[in-house]
Amino acid sequence: MPDRPSDHPSDHPTGRPTARQYGGAPDGSSGGPSPDEVRLYYAARPSPLVAATAIVLDSAGRVLVLAPPHRAEAELPGGTVEDTETPEEALARELEAELGLSAPVGRLLAVDSRRPGSLGRSLIAHVHLVGPLSPKQAGRLSLPDGEASAARWLAPEEAYAVLPARLAPRLRAALAALYAGSLAHLVDGVPQPGSPAGLDPERRTALEHAGSFDAASHRASRPKAITAASVLFTDSAGRVLLVEPSYDKSGRWNLPGGGIDSDLGETPRAAARREVHEELGLDLAPGRLLGVNWAHKPGYPARIRFLYDGGVLDAATLARIRLAPFELLRWRAVPVGGLRALVKPSLRRQIEACLRARTEGTGPLELHAGRPAEAPRKKKGKR
Repeated sequence: MPDRPSDHPSDHPTGRPTARQYGGAPDGSSGGPSPDEVRLYYAARPSPLVAATAIVLDSAGRVLVLAPPHRAEAELPGGTVEDTETPEEALARELEAELGLSAPVGRLLAVDSRRPGSLGRSLIAHVHLVGPLSPKQAGRLSLPDGEASAARWLAPEEAYAVLPARLAPRLRAALAALYAGSLAHLVDGVPQPGSPAGLDPERRTALEHAGSFDAASHRASRPKAITAASVLFTDSAGRVLLVEPSYDKSGRWNLPGGGIDSDLGETPRAAARREVHEELGLDLAPGRLLGVNWAHKPGYPARIRFLYDGGVLDAATLARIRLAPFELLRWRAVPVGGLRALVKPSLRRQIEACLRARTEGTGPLELHAGRPAEAPRKKKGKR
């Protein structure tokens, strides 16, 4: 479908459009093309078809796969962009028509450019996240007559197996982009050199060693990490100050702190001070760095946490704590022995290691998931 032309002259390939381009007066004396002439001109241009595809997930991380009537191949929800729709508007319309689903169209995960096939037109597919749907939302899905004969929730590996060759790589790259917090650039379903997500790590390494990347593609394709800064406070009894976030549904507690705004030039130490001020209402300069923790889960960005010594807070300072509205629910001082019931195992190990470093005057520590980097993990079943 032809895209709607922009009214801004810089969006036209030759600058401001002229009457000659659109069939107006040869000398351009008419002052420019009429709106109808502009529409006719763009409607006659050869252009790719544009489609919008949904990766619909449920709360268990399963993918919704459709079985279209009169076709042997499975499909993902979505369809062609029509008239003056944006891909997001088209996808919302298709989801309502195919599934009776009214859900926000989420972030863009991938763009797949496909060369001309049987229809003789190239295709640009925008792939968006929808969901995760709650069990209640998933239970409301319907299949209007003629849209799909069946809908199945499949684990990603199962979905890859049933989808046709043109769609399975698109789903795989889109899920990689979802978990990496990035975007996949595809041509015929194949991640391109420099694609921020979806590029196989072994292929990326081979391309790097072959010198195949330009500087921009190299930056885009390199693995990314999420960085945070936390502060370890104790009270006069040696109890650890913890906060309960309102946004974490797991019920786990955290140390005061948060993400480092590195895109704004913020340093880990500055982030630690800012987060404590925002969360607790206390403007306290962090003490020395006690440790740096590295955590990694396959398919996700690595997570790096800088842990600073906040020192011992007296009763008067604790009384000045004012929690950030809508971000934190409660704070409490917890004995070290009570950490296991409140915080994730990795964070508990980080806290305990940093408390020892503070007492012994050692560090900063290099930690991997809360364990000293030089200490190998024991294999189960061996002593």
